[in-house]
Amino acid sequence: MFTQYKYWKPYISPFDPCKPIEVKYYATPPQLYMGFQPPGLPQFQTPRETLRAGTLWPQLFSPYPFLMKRREKA
Repeated sequence: MFTQYKYWKPYISPFDPCKPIEVKYYATPPQLYMGFQPPGLPQFQTPRETLRAGTLWPQLFSPYPFLMKRREKA
């Protein structure tokens, strides 16, 4: 089973003047893990759901929580 969220630990220099970010995260879109789009893929039921998700198919929906966190700080 795959996960859409990956992380990595960057090098932290002993001479870095700023507080280091020890773990960095990023999201990968779900279509990377589908070899092809199968025919007959279920779709969202209403236009409102489709527009809110930004895609027609629930299997290709991926929330971006890290983007939302960035907006909250700004």
